Amino acid sequence: MEEFLRQNYYSINILVEILATVTGLILYKRYKHTPTKYFIWFLVYIASCEFLGSYTRYSHKDGFLYFLEGTLFEYNYWWSTLYWKIGAILFFTIYYYKILETDIFKKIIKAVGYSFLSFSSIFILLNLKDFFIRFFPIISVLGALVVFICVTLYLIEALKSDKLFFIYKSISFYITLAIFIWWLIITPLIFYDIYSSTSDWNFVFLKWQVYLFANIFMYGTFTIGLIVSKPEKIDLK
Repeated sequence: MEEFLRQNYYSINILVEILATVTGLILYKRYKHTPTKYFIWFLVYIASCEFLGSYTRYSHKDGFLYFLEGTLFEYNYWWSTLYWKIGAILFFTIYYYKILETDIFKKIIKAVGYSFLSFSSIFILLNLKDFFIRFFPIISVLGALVVFICVTLYLIEALKSDKLFFIYKSISFYITLAIFIWWLIITPLIFYDIYSSTSDWNFVFLKWQVYLFANIFMYGTFTIGLIVSKPEKIDLK
C-alpha cells in the first residue's frame, strides 16, 4: 500500500479532479444560465492550478526546472496557499453570496470574505519569508471557519424554505456536503504539518491516505452532483 501511494498518489488525485472538471464541462450547457457555471469554472481553475503546482516534481537534480533548487520557489507552499487556502475560500464566499437569497446572510458572507482576504494578505506580508517554506495554520483554520459559516447559512435558509424538499436535486447541496466534510476531515491535519517530512514516513503515508480519501470523496461528490442535479433558476446579479 505504501509503495502504491508513493507511485500513484499524485496521479489518482489528478484523475478525480479531471473527472469532476470534464463532467462539468460536458454538462456546462445545462448550467450556463445558473450560478453553477461559476463552480464549473472553479473546477477548471483548480485543475489548472494543480497542474502548475506540480512543477516541484521537476525542480530537483535532473529535472528541467533544476535551477529552482535552493530558491524561494523550490517548494510550492506559496502557490498552494494562494490558489487553494485563500483562492478556494474566496470562491466559496462568492458562490454562496450568489445562491443565497436572505439579505442579512449575503451581507454576513460578504463581510466574512473581505475580512478573511484582508487578514490573510496582511499576515502573509508580515511573514513573507515563511510564506515560501511552510503553510500557515491560522489561514487554514480561518478558511475552514469561513466554509462552515457559508455552509451553515445555506442550510439555515434551506430549512426555512420549501427548497428543503428538493434539496437532493440541487448541485449546491452536493457542493455543501462535499466541502463541509472535506474541511472537517482535513483541518485537524494542519496542526501536524511539522511531522510532514521523510524522517517520519508513517505519518506521511497516513496523511496521504487521509487526503486521498477526502479528495476522492469531494470530487466524487461534485461529479455525482453535477450529473443528478437540476439547474436552479437564481438571479445572477
